[in-house]
Order: sequence, then structure tokens, then C-alpha cells
Amino acid sequence: MKHSPLVLSGMQPTNTLHLGNYLGALKNWVRMQDQMPCLFCVVDMHAITQDAGYAHAADLTRSTREVAAAYIAAGVDPKRTPIFNQGQVPEHGELAWVLNCVARLGWLDRMTQFKEKSGKHKERASVGLYTYPVLMAADILVYRATHVPVGEDQKQHLELARDIAAKFNNDFGAPDFFPQPEPVITGTATRVMSLRDGAKKMSKTDESDASRINLTDDADAIANKIKRAKTDPLPLPASKEELKDRPEAENLLNIYAALAGQDRDAVIAQFAGQQFSGFKTALADLTVSKLGPITAEMRRLLADPAEIDRILKNGADKARAIATPIMDEVKKRVGFII
Repeated sequence: MKHSPLVLSGMQPTNTLHLGNYLGALKNWVRMQDQMPCLFCVVDMHAITQDAGYAHAADLTRSTREVAAAYIAAGVDPKRTPIFNQGQVPEHGELAWVLNCVARLGWLDRMTQFKEKSGKHKERASVGLYTYPVLMAADILVYRATHVPVGEDQKQHLELARDIAAKFNNDFGAPDFFPQPEPVITGTATRVMSLRDGAKKMSKTDESDASRINLTDDADAIANKIKRAKTDPLPLPASKEELKDRPEAENLLNIYAALAGQDRDAVIAQFAGQQFSGFKTALADLTVSKLGPITAEMRRLLADPAEIDRILKNGADKARAIATPIMDEVKKRVGFII
């Protein structure tokens, strides 16, 4: 069976999206929707693996709408690219259970992110946190997606999805039922680092809001965060060789290059030998010019939550039109009577 090209990706609605999400994912999604069919979901089912309960429910609803608004504001067109939240497509959960019975404990024991997120008290972590790589596999395979944009930290989970797909195909006598999804790692700034520590990835969950530029930040907040961004006492480098052991300088130059659509070497040549103060002013102006329209459009969209809900529902209907017949085939192969 030849599987038609299809991209599937999504983000968790936990905390506000930031510059790293935009440069590492959203900017590339916008380009990819012109190259092949895409599905982009807000993975709200993943979001409850660590925080679940009444106290978090309203926050999850609000965050889901905010992430959907960010997708649209960044340029994903819901008229041709379905945007939906995972929880409105029950086939994700249905397939996840089947794949839980295909996957093996040894495979999940090797997943490094569970060890990082569960910390020292693994026995207190939810079962969902342990098995969420299987749900991620279901997210992909329920559409027979062939391409998955992922960061380096998610490549292990995509490899697991490929192993699960192969085992299902073998166990149920269908060699080509599920495809082997391919990772798509794009862009020059797929790893935007913290403004406070150039060795750490910019994160939604970092305790310091100064470590990231949120997509909801106004111009003053952006300028202030860049002005206060950690640097070293040396002038800006005159060559890429001079970037060695200067992670903060490298991070800021990478951000400038990605936002400006320039090669990093050209940016180094442009600012070679200058002080960080002047460069930071230029970077702040560039960041505001690129993110300002996105922030304004997000605010406009969020002022009408009913419209966002309508877009998500419409996207879910389109997603289910793909997922339902695939899930029906899975049920037949497994032996469920439908």
C-alpha cells in the first residue's frame, strides 16, 4: 500500500507559546502547508498527564484556545489545513488503547522524557505520563501520517511510533497497514535557547518568565527581555569560530538570523566587533516587527472564543473524516465487532 503524503504535528496547551515555538515549529508549519496536506492539533489529551482535575479544567480550555489562536495568527490557514484539539477526535484514544496492547514495557522504559518529567518520585507519576509516547504514536498513525515535524527531544518518541507501527503490521498480518512516519527537522533555529542560560532550551515551563519571549508579550516586554538577556563581556564575534564556548552570543545571533531570514554568517559579518547593547536594540526592533502582528491577531481571535471553538470543531470534523475509516479497519483487524 502506498500512503499519500500527510503531515501531522501538534503542541501541548500548557503555558503560553513562545519565540522558540514560533521559530522551531509554527514558522515551518506555515511553509509546509504549501507543500503537502497537513493536520495540526492542540494535544489537550497530553496536557493532562501531569495536571488533571477540576482546578486545571478552566486553564486547559483557555490554553487550548490560545494555542489554536497562535496557530492561526502565525499563518496556518484553517480553511485548507484542519486545526483541532485532540480531545474532540475520540479515535486518538481508541487507537492508543490498541497500541498500548501492541507496545512493550521495555520500549517505554527506555523513554528518557518520562525519567526527566517524573523526577525522583516515579511512583507518583500518572500512568498517562508513562504511556503518553503510545498516545503520540496513535496521534500520528490514526491518520496514517507520513511526515512528522519534531524537535531533537521528540525523535525518540517518533522512533517508538515506527516500532509500534511495524509490530502492529506484523502482528495483524498487514505489512503496509501503517506507514513508517518520517521525522521532519527543519529550520536554522529549531532549538532556541533560554535568554537567561544559553545551555538550556527556551521553555514554556521555565520558572523565569524573563527566560523566554512569549507570543503574547507586548513590544515593551520584548525589548526589556532582550535588553536583560544574558551575554558575555566580549564584543560580538567576527567569525563563527569565535562563537566557541559563547552559547548566549550564539543564541542571540541564531534568533536574529532566523527572524531576518538570513544566513547566520551574514549576521555575524553585519555585527562583527560591535557591543551587545547596539545589537540587542536591533534584535528587539526586529523581534517586535515580526511578532507584533502575530500578537495582535491572537488578541483579536481570543476576543471571540466562540469563533475559535467553531474553527476547532470544524477541524475536528475534517480530522475524523480521515481517522474514522482507518480506526474501523483497525477494529476489524483486531477482531472487534462493529
